[in-house]
Amino acid sequence: MSFQDDVAGVPSGAPRQERAVPPPVASPSRPTRTAALWVAVAVGLVVLVMLIVFFVQNQDMITVRFFGLQGTLALGTTLFIAAVGGGVLVALAGGARILQLRMVNHRRKKTMGGPGAAP
Repeated sequence: MSFQDDVAGVPSGAPRQERAVPPPVASPSRPTRTAALWVAVAVGLVVLVMLIVFFVQNQDMITVRFFGLQGTLALGTTLFIAAVGGGVLVALAGGARILQLRMVNHRRKKTMGGPGAAP
C-alpha cells in the first residue's frame, strides 16, 4: 500500500487502479527575436516614463560643487547625471575585465595549439 492509497482511503486488499497518463503536450514555440525586441522596447518605454516622472517630481534647484566648480542644477537632473556616471564607471570596469579574459583565452589557445593558432 502506498501513501497515496492510504490518504485516499483505499483498503490494502483492494485492486489498485492505474491512472491514465495524459498525452504529452506540444511544447510552446520558442520566442522569436522580434518578440524579444518588442519586450525590450516595452520595458524601455516603461523606464522612460518612470524617468519623466522622476524629473517632474524633482525640479528643486540645488547648488552643486565639484572640484572647485560650482553651478545650479535641478535635483532630478543632478541625480540622473550621477547615475549615468556610475553606469559609465561600471561599464568601463566590465569592459576592462572582458578584455583581460579575452587576452588570457587568446594566450591559452596559442600555447595549446588550438584553432586559429599559428603553426
